[in-house]
Amino acid sequence: MDHLHHHVEAAEMPMDMCSMNMLFTWDTRNLCIVFRWWHIRSTPGLILSLLAVVIFGAGYEALREGIRRYEAQSSLRAVPLVVFANTKEDPEVRASQDDNDTETTPFLRTGQAQAVVNKRTHLTKAALYGIQNFYAFMIMLIFMTYNGWVMLSVSLGAFVGYLFFGGSAPVVKETACH
Repeated sequence: MDHLHHHVEAAEMPMDMCSMNMLFTWDTRNLCIVFRWWHIRSTPGLILSLLAVVIFGAGYEALREGIRRYEAQSSLRAVPLVVFANTKEDPEVRASQDDNDTETTPFLRTGQAQAVVNKRTHLTKAALYGIQNFYAFMIMLIFMTYNGWVMLSVSLGAFVGYLFFGGSAPVVKETACH
């Protein structure tokens, strides 16, 4: 059997076919980024796509910062509720605080308010965690085009994102991907 006929040269590849490189390359001919519809066909298309990748990478860092802020706020909200709920159980403290009750106190006295807040917060954190992981894996897939220009754009996006949104974040990452 002649195996030479089974080998398709790059020049014979149809123009609308995406190339799937598994080795590092700088070649942008027939480059598709993650989706078949994200097909690079021109120099302006390449430049716009690389800018989109940079923005996408920076957006990931913005998302991470938003999640950090949400976690910090939810931690601050949970602490006063715990302290307030515990002081209400002490009869002496309760008698002195009854004079200073506010409209929200009956909601907190039920004993279930903290559990409801914790469940809602945990559910929100779980959703944000899922979104963050999905985003990170999408960036990993973009990086895995093995195209040098795209890989540099992912790294530039991480740099820009950290520069604008990562002021309070440690440089060390928690996730293995991206």
